[in-house]
Amino acid sequence: MQWLSDWWNDIELWMTQQSFWLQFALVIVVVGPLCVGVAWLIDRLVDKAAARFGPARRAGHKLQALPEPERRPEPGDQPAGTAS
Repeated sequence: MQWLSDWWNDIELWMTQQSFWLQFALVIVVVGPLCVGVAWLIDRLVDKAAARFGPARRAGHKLQALPEPERRPEPGDQPAGTAS
């Protein structure tokens, strides 16, 4: 693995000697697509895991929506001059 460490150090040394704008362009061109690819891979893995395991349901148990919270009227909700 020494060769990998040496290669990485050579790339790092070369990169630090370049101008900021070249460093910026290389990061955008290399790191941008790499991050998009990793995000896509994570999304696919989560989709496959969700499809395999599915929702946890018991026999005869139906999912129900949570009740809407009660809304308290705000002081500015009613027009001026009307009884509250």
